[in-house]
Amino acid sequence: MAFNHKHLIDINEYSASDIMQILEMADSFAEVNRRKVKKLPTLKGKTVVNMFNEPSTRTRSSFELAEKRLSADTLNFGGSSTSSVKGESLVDTVETLNAYNIDAVVIRDKHAGAPYIVSQHTPAVVIDAGDGKHQHPTQALLDLYSIWKRRGTLEGLKVGIVGDIAHSRVCGSLVPALKIMGAEVTLIGPGTLMPAAPDVLGADYVTPYLDDVLPELDVVYMLRIQRERLEGAPFPSLREYHQLFGLTKDRERLMRPDAIVCHPGPINRGVEFDSYMADHPERSVILDQVYAGICVRMAVLCLLLGGAENASA
Repeated sequence: MAFNHKHLIDINEYSASDIMQILEMADSFAEVNRRKVKKLPTLKGKTVVNMFNEPSTRTRSSFELAEKRLSADTLNFGGSSTSSVKGESLVDTVETLNAYNIDAVVIRDKHAGAPYIVSQHTPAVVIDAGDGKHQHPTQALLDLYSIWKRRGTLEGLKVGIVGDIAHSRVCGSLVPALKIMGAEVTLIGPGTLMPAAPDVLGADYVTPYLDDVLPELDVVYMLRIQRERLEGAPFPSLREYHQLFGLTKDRERLMRPDAIVCHPGPINRGVEFDSYMADHPERSVILDQVYAGICVRMAVLCLLLGGAENASA
């Protein structure tokens, strides 16, 4: 089936059928990733550049593994290892990469809009791996995949996203992605950690009262407080934040019996979670999300780079 997209920068450009195509292909790659030999020739001869100008563990490692398992050639660089420290602009860096005749750029950058700028100066496929406080579309897709595999559907689910909404690029992609797939979304957190206009994200409801909405939720998606992006003191202390918005063993009694718990990582134990909930054997899908990152990013790379016909080789 043809995939009519050149880049993955803004999840709002993708339809429900586009997203479902990615999730279904990711599911086929889940079988590949359980094999003894986890390798396909799908993208053999393709060159993918991973330009990570911000720190990353899960996103970077899963993109690198996804590329290698599809037999692509990869170039990894970014941050202090590039000529940007000498004053080279992002555009000049991209022009240099173009001279290598690359096929794709996976970019993470602290500046919102950086992937779009790259896409305007290269013929290569561009994949946003997180830009500032803007978007993180592959994270949203792996979240959808993890929820879909556990709950069997996305349509009609009630999803609560809890925490630092204002500084979360995950939220910037996840809220619209959930809405595209027919879920109902509630944003939960202190007003000081909400955007000035929360409705811009497209959520159905906004509330500062976690305990009031917890009994209604099918999925509780916890966000890390982005302390590296905070200005001032948006709440009195981490202890108070945990008391009001932390998901704890005591709060589990308010949850639906089949409700699940997600987190994009890294987790701050004792802040958004206690260890009981973070490691809950039935509710927590956090490690499922990590594994889904490889499968979903394989699917995205495959579809954008035209390898769908050889995906199951």
